[in-house]
Amino acid sequence: MRILYSLGALLLAPLVALVVALADLIPHRRRLPADSLPRTDAASIVIPNWNGRDLLEKYLPSVLEAAAINPANEVIVVDNGSSDGSAAWVRERFPGVRVIALEKNLGFGGGSNAGFRAAKHDIVVLLNSDMRVAPDFLPPLLEAFTDDKVFAVACQIFFSDSAKLREETGLTEARWRRGTLRVGHRADDNITGLYPCFYAGGGSSAFDRRKFLELGGFDDLFAPFYFEDADIGYRAWKRGWKVLYQPRSVVWHEHRGTIGRHHSPAYIDAMLRRNRLLFCWKNMHDWRRLAAHFAFIVADPRGFFSALPRFLAALRSRRRAQEQAAITDVEALRRPLAGYFRDRFSTLPPSPEPLRVLFVSPYSICPTTHGGAVFMYNAIRELAKRCELHLLIVLDRPEHRDAHRELESVAASVEYFNRSAPKDRDAPYSLPYAVRDFAYPDLEWAVHRIICTRGIDVLQIEYTNMAQYAGEYHQLACVLFEHDVYFQSVRRRLDVRTCWEYLRALRFELRALPRFDHIQACTAANRDYLVSFAPRLAPLIETGTRTGIDVQRYSFKPTGREPLTMLFLGSFRHLPNWQGFEWFQSQVLPRVLAEEPGARVVVVGSEMHPGNVSDQPGVKMRGFVEDVREPLAHYALFVCPVLSGSGIRVKLLEAFAAGIPAVSTRIGAEGISDNDGDLCRLADDGSAFAGAILDLFRNPVEAEAMARRARLYVESTHDAERLTETVVESYRRIVSEKRTAR
Repeated sequence: MRILYSLGALLLAPLVALVVALADLIPHRRRLPADSLPRTDAASIVIPNWNGRDLLEKYLPSVLEAAAINPANEVIVVDNGSSDGSAAWVRERFPGVRVIALEKNLGFGGGSNAGFRAAKHDIVVLLNSDMRVAPDFLPPLLEAFTDDKVFAVACQIFFSDSAKLREETGLTEARWRRGTLRVGHRADDNITGLYPCFYAGGGSSAFDRRKFLELGGFDDLFAPFYFEDADIGYRAWKRGWKVLYQPRSVVWHEHRGTIGRHHSPAYIDAMLRRNRLLFCWKNMHDWRRLAAHFAFIVADPRGFFSALPRFLAALRSRRRAQEQAAITDVEALRRPLAGYFRDRFSTLPPSPEPLRVLFVSPYSICPTTHGGAVFMYNAIRELAKRCELHLLIVLDRPEHRDAHRELESVAASVEYFNRSAPKDRDAPYSLPYAVRDFAYPDLEWAVHRIICTRGIDVLQIEYTNMAQYAGEYHQLACVLFEHDVYFQSVRRRLDVRTCWEYLRALRFELRALPRFDHIQACTAANRDYLVSFAPRLAPLIETGTRTGIDVQRYSFKPTGREPLTMLFLGSFRHLPNWQGFEWFQSQVLPRVLAEEPGARVVVVGSEMHPGNVSDQPGVKMRGFVEDVREPLAHYALFVCPVLSGSGIRVKLLEAFAAGIPAVSTRIGAEGISDNDGDLCRLADDGSAFAGAILDLFRNPVEAEAMARRARLYVESTHDAERLTETVVESYRRIVSEKRTAR
């Protein structure tokens, strides 16, 4: 049977899509009325009811108590043709309550609309009959209508049964994924004030009555229940209005106290599936999303055939929705996200003081066990002196947090995101693995929350795999530090296994980078490589400004080192490091030992295991060390046998600062040195690499002179303090240009 449903959906979906396309060709624009600010001195509280006398008896007293703080407030019960005597009971028991008795059940939406039409105040608070309210829940709702763009304000919801999983909070969100809208609720204790949300729940929110009626109220397309509130909330955003969440207004819900007692779970689920499709047919006018939606239909054929009888009604509603829209679907889906909300609805100064920066890292920064961490650590310390710096750091394990106490002492705030959180199950397979591996809805939520609640001016994103969290902001600067060009790194180790990853990486990176206002590349070679694929990126890319280290932390020691010793340094989590060391073990070290049997290489690095470092003559495995300056000051030569990857090798800069002569491949020294013997020796085959090592062992005067040139180079070119001044200047320039251009 499922096959027949799927086949039918496959055949009919293109026809439905064609009809929708033809309907959209008809002009639908009309002049939209001017917005107005509602009066907030009193409110009308509307409670739809259907056979819920016991619920009213239980919960209505709390509503009346809350309303009594202002005699001008009114409470209206809309009885949806109940057969349990609810209307008569309310009139008798609570004579101060207005009762509107409907002859038949118009469903949640129809009953609510009747209450809105009857209400006498500008603000209508809509409550389910199974809702208990806090005595002071009403004033925070009214206070939130601060401007003429506010459409609705949602309460914070708790369940009456505290043991239940808190599926409903009032803080709603929505994501467009794989051809459909997915809505849900968030619980976030970091939010203590007004905050944007996708829609205001129909049974626990305050609405601007005039705006509600202008939109036509809840659409009976979705009768008997579900998605009416998501629909009108989305249409409010498309109209250019705001929907807010007020955590200070608290209510308690007996979840599905009415619906659950009259309908089976299967029926409720069927309504959700049907109305999700009707929502898209009515509201989605962006054809990229709509095309993806009709592909989604085949995956839910039962929902499709359930929605199909209401297709013509959906087309009529679609016309009205298009007439009322002031912005696009793309923009309407962005604005409920807190970062975009701040960007779109706030008037921000062109020269903010202090400049507030959110720095987002996909990896632990402390201890500095990898090159990227060194760059980030130094940038953070310098940025914190010049900006109000906020950090969001992704951790592999919660216990890694302790190592970052030092950063907590210099930054204005530090938040940690643990990778134990659920990943985005709907992330498209067209994304490269490195990007999908960091695709977390909870992380995206945290980025937007911090931008909004901390008043961020600059979003500084580290690494290409985090480019998915960029935003197309009008007033905020969005900046990416490409520690390496990811698709170039994959290409340099290209084989049958990595071919698909390369194509995905190329597609992602070239699409993602133009979304940034500024791109910090490590080297001119990285910039030229990117520009060769996408010339339009040229004006966005600046090189060298983030490749800074604190040179003065490294004691310069060009002599007095342990003879015939080599140092390999690097995190073995990073593929180019362990691949490079494997090559060094097999192609270089045997040749060195053949000439100098007493030589040895000391291996220092984190996440070392037998799979990437084998025990053999001439190899001493030290593993992780707390401070790399000690081995850098002790051993005779530094080796950098890197064969893949891109960017700048921080380990070489540290070696230069410490005065240890170095031998590197040309890829390893990319962006630093092109001339063999200038700052370091360069060799790309095993024999030449071993020869360069032996030359330096045997010519200490030459080795010392080279080390002194390298120290001067790193002092003049990679000093973190000087480079950070340039970074902050670029931040200020971008922010000022964007805000004065509005």
